[in-house]
Amino acid sequence: MVETSFQIIFRIFTFFFSEKKCRQMENSVSERTLDELHSLQKKKSAPTTPIKGAAGAFAATITEEERHKQQLQSISASLASLTRETGPKVVKGDPTKKAETPRVSHVTHHTPTFGISDSALKFTHFLYNLSPAELYEQAIKYEKGSFIASSGALATLSGAKTGRSPRDKRVVKDETTEDELWWGKGSPNIEMDEHTFLVNRERAVDYLCSLEKVYVNDQFLNWDPEHRVKVRIVSARAYHSLFMHNMCIRPTPDELENFGTPDFTIYNAGQFPCNRYTHYMTSSTSIDMNLARKEMVILGTQYAGEMKKGLFSLMHYLMPKRQILSLHSGCNMGKDGDVALFFGLSGTGKTTLSTDHNRYLIGDDEHCWSENGVSNIEGGCYAKCIDLSREKEPDIWNAIKFGTVVENVVFDEHTREIDYSDKSVTENTRAAYPIEYIPNAKIPCVGPHPKNVILLACDAFGVLPPVSKLSLPQTMYHFISGYTALVAGTEDGIKEPTATFSACFGAAFIMLHPTKYAAMLAEKMEKHGAAGWLVNTGWSGGRYGLGSRIKLAYTRKIIDAIHSGVLLEANYTKTEVFGLEIPTEIEGVPSEILDPVNTWADKKAYENTLLKLGGLFKKNFEVFLNYKIGADKQLTEEILAAGPNF
Repeated sequence: MVETSFQIIFRIFTFFFSEKKCRQMENSVSERTLDELHSLQKKKSAPTTPIKGAAGAFAATITEEERHKQQLQSISASLASLTRETGPKVVKGDPTKKAETPRVSHVTHHTPTFGISDSALKFTHFLYNLSPAELYEQAIKYEKGSFIASSGALATLSGAKTGRSPRDKRVVKDETTEDELWWGKGSPNIEMDEHTFLVNRERAVDYLCSLEKVYVNDQFLNWDPEHRVKVRIVSARAYHSLFMHNMCIRPTPDELENFGTPDFTIYNAGQFPCNRYTHYMTSSTSIDMNLARKEMVILGTQYAGEMKKGLFSLMHYLMPKRQILSLHSGCNMGKDGDVALFFGLSGTGKTTLSTDHNRYLIGDDEHCWSENGVSNIEGGCYAKCIDLSREKEPDIWNAIKFGTVVENVVFDEHTREIDYSDKSVTENTRAAYPIEYIPNAKIPCVGPHPKNVILLACDAFGVLPPVSKLSLPQTMYHFISGYTALVAGTEDGIKEPTATFSACFGAAFIMLHPTKYAAMLAEKMEKHGAAGWLVNTGWSGGRYGLGSRIKLAYTRKIIDAIHSGVLLEANYTKTEVFGLEIPTEIEGVPSEILDPVNTWADKKAYENTLLKLGGLFKKNFEVFLNYKIGADKQLTEEILAAGPNF
């Protein structure tokens, strides 16, 4: 085919135009520096907790420059020492990216008059609410012992301390807390004075200010927007920052920009020890809380759980002052809106039973019960990993993915696959992940008033029934007692069942006297018509070593009957000694195991064991007998009568 003159001219024009366009595109790429291209990879954003149906909390009313200045001032003020009126000159960003982060110094209107330390004369870079990906980069680059596991989780080490140090946790005793808090025998609150706290605070803050960079998290506690608490965590490790990113509630971008002054601040200088010769110190570890200053200081331990439980202790103090009950419990909700609370110590099945594929998970550990209903305090879960398997706990297994922190686990050096059965570092291996990693999590994590309050006990003595319906006084008695039993092998030297009591099923974290929380629980249960239940997930037919543990399938049938309301309509009989009401039959559960006496071949041994456990309950309760609620009210005889009677 012969081309016309017009076709030839058009083809030549098109060729030159295309070649010119290609040259322009080539020049436009080549003219850009590598830094410029890298800058195109990143978009500005902020980490958030997904809140379905929620709008931004605030409208922007100040300029970006003014907001940035206020943020610098706020963080500098948090890092202020006692020997200077302001903190170091803080700069936002990673010091290794100086070309990308201009140094903006903090402008102060104060003139320190004495004792300006070296850290006040330097720049401290703060890395503010970094995303999980950014924190991964920081941890792997700068923190020895940090690796990416095959599942995508960040595997890290907590140092020498692989668990909490309750004997090193102290609270400032002042004119207010002397009357408000629970002190003395049985109390978890170990006192310290204001001066000693300030000595430790100075040590922690000076350590943090001496670092080239620190991590700052601004986050929330409590999903109920009317009663949420703003917290700031200043830490030296990316691991700690990612842990708290997961465990607290992550602000939306609008909430983060308008965060303002926090209600409470943690200074985590756990890599640096306290001075053992400081008054009240008994080791190089100290976890100190000052409720008046709204501050917590951590020295000498890098175990991240100290931050989580420190904030829980704070909520145990703040919430009751607002007539809100703080609870160490799991919580789930049925499709019809019926909410259940699960209380239980380690090994009782609290996590297993509150995680139910047929119900929504509101939270696994910490909650508030207010006039609005129940709300989760946290934004994540902190699950035990020892002997974790995909078959038994698929939700937790699948949640250990990118963004999750796994502590002190052992993994294959080549494949990075975690061996959850390996206890080489510690038995207390843990995973911290956002609650939205659980498929049936209810977001936002709030629900209506609970319908059922379930107290779990793993009775290794084998004398408590699989399930009992409790009166309000009985609920208060067993809630205050917080009973379970350790079995042989769980701790060195234990050869037979050992009773363990933890007031309110979380004695290590409560701040007020247990009877105050129990009275609030009874009041709310009575007002909203909630039923109380005692469920034994332990042994039947004899104590540990002689009988057998109650099958999980039976316990699940019992819990299902509680949720459905069927168990409220059952026929009941009363046991001896503890006076517990037990149902005569439950669908799917052998009737003979419902009354434990039926399962013991040696009836005399059953009676003796029952009396022994009853005696242990009585002895434990002695510490609460003479406590006065208010000026003249003593613990009521009604509650005492709800305990063992023999």
